[in-house]
Amino acid sequence: MDKDKLNNYREQLLAMKAEAEEQIKGNDSYDSAKELPNDSIGEMSTVVNHPGDLGTELHDRETAQTLKESARERLRDIEDALDRIEEGTYGLSEKSGKQIPEERLQAEPTARLLVEEQAEEEEARRI
Repeated sequence: MDKDKLNNYREQLLAMKAEAEEQIKGNDSYDSAKELPNDSIGEMSTVVNHPGDLGTELHDRETAQTLKESARERLRDIEDALDRIEEGTYGLSEKSGKQIPEERLQAEPTARLLVEEQAEEEEARRI
């Protein structure tokens, strides 16, 4: 792959990295190590006047945690792709060593496998 294309992918990955880092920071408002479930809704005990408030709070906390973990996973994929650029292996399938089509890299810059190889991997996980 030529240097201009690699630089374009690097720039795209760096933008994606900044976005993922921002998502991780944005979901820090529900840090379960710092807050008890009722802290953010101002309750002094787990006995609340409105049980729905606690349920809503727990749901919001779980959603934030799920989004944060998804962003962390995405960040790892992005950093792996940036490493592959530095190593000179970006755009090559990790399984077969074949060139990943540019259409795939444009759609998913973190791709590490050909479409058919990815499908095989996913099928193997289901079994």
